[in-house]
Amino acid sequence: MKGYWIILGSDVVDPAAQKEYGLLWAPIGEQYNAKLKFLDSSVLVEAQSSNRVIAVEFPSYEQAKLCYNDPAYIEAKKFALRGSRRELIIIEGDLA
Repeated sequence: MKGYWIILGSDVVDPAAQKEYGLLWAPIGEQYNAKLKFLDSSVLVEAQSSNRVIAVEFPSYEQAKLCYNDPAYIEAKKFALRGSRRELIIIEGDLA
């Protein structure tokens, strides 16, 4: 089954850090065959601090976990966490 990261994020507070994260993420995402899906914020029906929703689809749940624990991603994540507040969950399934 596929694996997903579901990311709930606030507004970007550090555009430079967010840009650096994007640059670092590109080859990592490619390596793990990840597909980004930016969802309309209207899906947040009970949001307190989040106004962005991103789903990252991986070929498998194992790939999603491996990517999150990859040393290159751990380094890139530092920029993501400076760029905005966010929460990330990793799930297994087949979200159409």
